[in-house]
Amino acid sequence: MNIKRIFGALLTVLGIGGLIYAAILFVNLSGGTHAIKEVVIFTILGLVFFISGISLIQTIRDN
Repeated sequence: MNIKRIFGALLTVLGIGGLIYAAILFVNLSGGTHAIKEVVIFTILGLVFFISGISLIQTIRDN
């Protein structure tokens, strides 16, 4: 298995984990600026990891 494909899968899993964690934080949101910033940061990081992982997996060709 290609190392880039493994790294893409790892990034995708980290992105999914970040998005799930952001969703859990959003459900338990108690208000306040700190909680909202935390949800936004984890959502953005989760999306960046997820999108970059998926695009890395798609661009790698099998030999």
